[in-house]
Amino acid sequence: MTTAALPTDRAKRSWYKRNEIAVTPWLFLAPAILFFFFYVIYPIYQSIAISFYDWDGLGEARYIGLGNYAELADDPAFKVSLVNNLKWLLLYLLAIPAGLFIAIFLNQTVTGIRIYKSLFFFPFVLSQVVVGLVFSWFYLPDAGLLNNVLGVFGLGPINVLGDPSLATYGIIIAGLWPQTAYCMILYLTGLNAVDPEQVEAGRLDGAKGWKMLWYVVVPQLKPATFIAFVVTIIGALRSFDLISIMTGGGPFGQTRVLSFYMFEKALSEYGFRMGYGAAVAVVLFLIMLVFIVYFLWSMWSEEKAR
Repeated sequence: MTTAALPTDRAKRSWYKRNEIAVTPWLFLAPAILFFFFYVIYPIYQSIAISFYDWDGLGEARYIGLGNYAELADDPAFKVSLVNNLKWLLLYLLAIPAGLFIAIFLNQTVTGIRIYKSLFFFPFVLSQVVVGLVFSWFYLPDAGLLNNVLGVFGLGPINVLGDPSLATYGIIIAGLWPQTAYCMILYLTGLNAVDPEQVEAGRLDGAKGWKMLWYVVVPQLKPATFIAFVVTIIGALRSFDLISIMTGGGPFGQTRVLSFYMFEKALSEYGFRMGYGAAVAVVLFLIMLVFIVYFLWSMWSEEKAR
């Protein structure tokens, strides 16, 4: 029996040896792929499926097809949320150039630069809840720092979070504070990898100031810029914490975004419309998917070009 088993064992070992390079990476990736399937892909499928039903989360679900999506088309609150998401998307991108210029400043060799780095890094380690509370106090109509400063110049007071036309912009500014710090960290890492020989060659060619930055430094920061774009866009589309803390969607529902509106419809005490909330989530997912596909296509094109 032992003699007969040996060829089989050798055959198994030889098959693995022949395919070791191809098989081994998949063995390491298998746990991550399983987790990704069960905690990302399958929930996405469930959300899409639930969006075709009228369901309160407890009782029997009633199939209504595209009824939830048809209702979204005529829902003014959904339209406000969608417009606010676009505002977040456009204005949040300001964190990228702001982070770049701060990183360039902090990359200099000046006295006390470590203190400056700590001050600019500080917002990144704060939770969104703390940031929301800090800016809520900052915007207070009577005792807030903003109105105290405006009062020195004979202006104000301004009730930022109580004004429907200003509240969304006030929350976006609060979100830009830690997001700029994150982009700054990415660019600081990228600046450490800038080739000094290219910088020196640019100086010999007469490049200085903005020309040096635009033609020599920025092209070498392309990987950091790519990551900053991805993280900033996804962060803008996922904005929820600050809105919940600072305004709760008010005043008059004018600061809602799609993620907050989904929560209101599906999970809040006034909601329990799981199908309708899932439809909002699917719309948000499709918007994110457009950017994700674009970024993946860009990465693939760059790798192919190499």
